[in-house]
Amino acid sequence: MEADFWHDKWEANQVGFHKAEANPLLIVHFPALGLAKGARVFVPLCGKTLDIPWLLAQGMRVAGAELSTLAVEQLFNDMGVTPEVAEVGALKRYSAEGVDIYAGDIFDLTAAELGAIDAVYDRAALVALPDAMRARYAAHLAEITARAQQLVICFEYDQSKMNGPPFSVSPAEVKRVHGERYGLTAIHSGPMTGGLKGVVEAEETVWLLRSI
Repeated sequence: MEADFWHDKWEANQVGFHKAEANPLLIVHFPALGLAKGARVFVPLCGKTLDIPWLLAQGMRVAGAELSTLAVEQLFNDMGVTPEVAEVGALKRYSAEGVDIYAGDIFDLTAAELGAIDAVYDRAALVALPDAMRARYAAHLAEITARAQQLVICFEYDQSKMNGPPFSVSPAEVKRVHGERYGLTAIHSGPMTGGLKGVVEAEETVWLLRSI
């Protein structure tokens, strides 16, 4: 996807992908990561998700990457927090107690700039990217997080009935982009309540990825 696509979505407030509550699949399956309090969780392409304050409430530290500066500013505004802003390489880092969000292109984010990560929560990144970008994203994510374990949520649906994003990502596709670096375990699979965007029936799968 071109960067302008996402900037236009946020500027037009066309953010139907944004949920008004923390993802129920995160709440149920987060313990599978086995993280101690104080662990640092990276949320790629995070938007202004309420999953971030939920993770903070569990005693986690959170890092995120988001293309839209507007989304990042709305995230902190919604949390009632005024962040410190600093230039970090090609990105801007918005920081507050326990949270660092990097605004800009995730492919410009380096391991040194991101810092140590204990786990990745991919709630909306892999499914947001067209197939031509996914292998590059997966390799970059593994590099900047030192192959930290991942909790990944994917959808499968008939794309002839609805255009992405979010795109339909099959188990075979998850294995294609991640299988060389991680062992993959599907810890949940089932129909999405109400379908995807209320438009098309979809199957949700939660993957646990651990480095091999």
